[in-house]
Amino acid sequence: MKKSLFNIPIILFGFILGCSQPSPQTNAQVLIFDRVTEPNENAFSLLVPKGWQIDGGIYRVDPTQQGGAAQSIAAKVDFTVKKDDAGSVMIRWLPDVLFYDAGYSPAGQMGLFPPGSNYNGMTVYPLISAKEFIPEIAFPYAHPNATNVKFFEQKNLRSVAQNYQQRMRALVPMIDFSYDAAIASISYEENRIAYTEKMICIIENWGRAGAGMWGNKETFYIRTPKNELADYSSLLSVIQNSVIINKQWLAGELKGQQQRGEIMINTQREMQRIEQQITEHRQRTSAEIHNDMFLTLTDQEEYVNPYTNEVEMGSNQWKYRWENEAGEIIYTDDESYDPRVDVKLNRNDYKRTPVRER
Repeated sequence: MKKSLFNIPIILFGFILGCSQPSPQTNAQVLIFDRVTEPNENAFSLLVPKGWQIDGGIYRVDPTQQGGAAQSIAAKVDFTVKKDDAGSVMIRWLPDVLFYDAGYSPAGQMGLFPPGSNYNGMTVYPLISAKEFIPEIAFPYAHPNATNVKFFEQKNLRSVAQNYQQRMRALVPMIDFSYDAAIASISYEENRIAYTEKMICIIENWGRAGAGMWGNKETFYIRTPKNELADYSSLLSVIQNSVIINKQWLAGELKGQQQRGEIMINTQREMQRIEQQITEHRQRTSAEIHNDMFLTLTDQEEYVNPYTNEVEMGSNQWKYRWENEAGEIIYTDDESYDPRVDVKLNRNDYKRTPVRER
């Protein structure tokens, strides 16, 4: 799946596990989330329901093993938040991978690089749409042992692709790639359990300027046991909206990509401007992209952090939202519940987070 000029894992994935059953740590009206840091490089943190698990994280591709350097310029992420060992309810963000369409080169047109071969670390594969990418590449990668697979709904997300392109051009003006986006609803069996899944991705086409390079971005999925997707959407939304990228890690990653990819920037001022733009506004851009992609899938709200006064995205599926100084969140419908006096939590720094005034 792929790398881009500034191929940072944006991590706009996931929903929430809106449990209708009681949690072992709390009651049916209270959901407790811990803030967890990505374990490999401390690249980002996010809220995880208490008792849930994480798996994977940031990783690097060795160009000597890949057959070329194309996949090694940027960090990749393969990261999962799951309810249990089996992943009965889960969100997984799949890595961006770069492919090569040999039809753009004379050598490829002569048949020297057939589909499936390796070109500088990239698999040779004709450019396909996001709607084709999900069943042909992404789903088989994520679920190699799935059976009875049925794609019962697939649709293009043209507005998502257009908005993503506009924001990428505003963020990094020198790139001029084209984008395509799609979402698919899937049913299948894995280890004799029936699942329902939604998978979404964006395809980035480098076009002639990239000599045939293309790849996937923002590819992730959510799954639950069959017919339970709606029960968990609110909880999964909290997880997704809570992602915070480590700005120090991001700045270092960008500098490393510039060095590894020998990215040329016209002037030092332009380089500093781009770096400042990305480090200061990446989180906001990610949130805006997320809103476009999931507006129809989950209801959300903007809250004001009582400690930082920053605006945060969160779920609107509960009446009350509390947050402590560590950024840990509690949602509840119980008007009388006060986490400051909850002996199970043993913290008195929770404050109720107000909705941002419009």
